[in-house]
Amino acid sequence: MLTSGAAVLASSAMLLALGQSSATAAGVTSAGADVPWTATYGTATASGTRSLESNGGLSSKLIVKGTFKNTGKDCYSVWTQWTYDMSPLPAAKRATLCGAGTQAVDLSIPNYTLTTTGSVFICHGDKDATDCGAQESLTSWPVKPTS
Repeated sequence: MLTSGAAVLASSAMLLALGQSSATAAGVTSAGADVPWTATYGTATASGTRSLESNGGLSSKLIVKGTFKNTGKDCYSVWTQWTYDMSPLPAAKRATLCGAGTQAVDLSIPNYTLTTTGSVFICHGDKDATDCGAQESLTSWPVKPTS
């Protein structure tokens, strides 16, 4: 159990760390650097960029854009899964292609915070997320040294 002084110190350190992480994420956005993402499975590929847009508060808007392509005859779907404050939401289907084709991927999360994580993945079929490729992070950010 923490004493009241230790609790205040721990809380201050956590707030400082959160502030530094927000500044780092804001630095990526202000520099205009989009971060690439890609997911593949079977004959399907989805790829694009993700970025943050400041909303002036403690959260940002996460913007994900890209292209979903299928070169085969089977159906494939793009899915995302989000976790807010350690509470996972069910996977959500974003796009489906049955047969060869191309489709845009365009989504955003209006209240993205440091406790939000998310991934994108491709599954075979269009009914459920049981036969899928690896989940690729949409919320991990490259660390760049500051000058």
